[in-house]
Amino acid sequence: MTKKFSKSTLWFLGASILAYAVLEILISTQILNTFWNTIIRIGGVMAIVSIGLNLIYGFNGQFSLGQWGFYAIGAYAAADVTYRWSINKSADGLVVLFLATTLSGIVILWLRKKLANIRGLDPLSAFTIYLAATIIMSALAWWVGIAVTPAVTGALNILPAPVAMQVVFVIAVLLSAILAAEISFLFGLPILSLGSDYFGIATLGFSIIVKILLDNSDTLLGFVEMKGARGMVGIPKETSLFWVFFFLVVSVVLVRNLLRSSYGRAIISVREDEIAAKAMGIDIAEYKILAFVLGSFLAGLAGGLYAHINGFLHPNTFNFIKSFDPMIIIVFGGLGSITGTVFAAFAWALILEGVLRLFLPQGFETWRFVVYPLLLLVTMLLRPKGIFGEYEIPFLRQILPPIRKPAETPENNSTVEAQS
Repeated sequence: MTKKFSKSTLWFLGASILAYAVLEILISTQILNTFWNTIIRIGGVMAIVSIGLNLIYGFNGQFSLGQWGFYAIGAYAAADVTYRWSINKSADGLVVLFLATTLSGIVILWLRKKLANIRGLDPLSAFTIYLAATIIMSALAWWVGIAVTPAVTGALNILPAPVAMQVVFVIAVLLSAILAAEISFLFGLPILSLGSDYFGIATLGFSIIVKILLDNSDTLLGFVEMKGARGMVGIPKETSLFWVFFFLVVSVVLVRNLLRSSYGRAIISVREDEIAAKAMGIDIAEYKILAFVLGSFLAGLAGGLYAHINGFLHPNTFNFIKSFDPMIIIVFGGLGSITGTVFAAFAWALILEGVLRLFLPQGFETWRFVVYPLLLLVTMLLRPKGIFGEYEIPFLRQILPPIRKPAETPENNSTVEAQS
């Protein structure tokens, strides 16, 4: 029996394909030059990372400023893999990252089942066990990866060079997202029990730590190709408009389907009232970590795409001031609104990075950082819930279960007849 798509689904897919086709035509005919092509791709990337933060904060109610740190992890992890392939002609980065994420993921899932049976295990002790296990698995991945790399490199070299580059790029982006998700799981274990404000401060501290590590990535971490505070160059520019739109649509559909499921309703219930959700038997910690990990996965995915737009990464791109960008976007668009998040992300890119940078007088480029907060301030005064509030396009709207009517019984019928 074939399942028919709803009208809203067909409209969403049709509108997405049409928007992509129109942009491709405008770019191919040079109506949109390289500058605007880059701005549109950056807008799509910001939409992905902001959707992840909206899941954490807008839908789950956890005030997080660590999204930019996971964004940076995804960017540098994916860039290192593709750099090693394009410059060094080696798949060692790809193999080691694949083995590290796979083995760590397996051991994390195994430990979750085992540790769930231990009563009274505090989060800090669980964090220590998980961390030790992932370090051991990462070391094992490095040793095995060195032995396996020549075979994988030879297999990829059989493919045409452009095809092999695309394969390495796509796998690197996905693995970088998984890496960000696994790190967020480890980081979330000891801090998700904190209150919302303290949780925000802890995640901000995480972003600062990541930035400092990137400043010293060539000396402290041993990744010479990242060049530390000088910035990483030579990254292949593989993030096309197609890949941005593809991963954006996948991200929207993923979050939409999650929110429509029982898991999504539990995530939202934690935001509304933790005490009531716990009284109904919902595992608060479980759904907090689920939203945090999935939101960080999307941040890592967006970071991997961003790294391959300009072919250059610098730690200053991921400083704590920039970490407020996705937070501002979801507040501007509307907390708990995927539609508003996507709209605000593209508006952020087109206005802040495009229009204001081009049309402000020379020397006044930094004034765009004044105009943007002013627009946000006016929005918060006139529309406290953001431009879209909680509005969603039909494809993204929650389908509420129908209200059950009380069953008719003989007693009810006799009462109705007596009243009439």
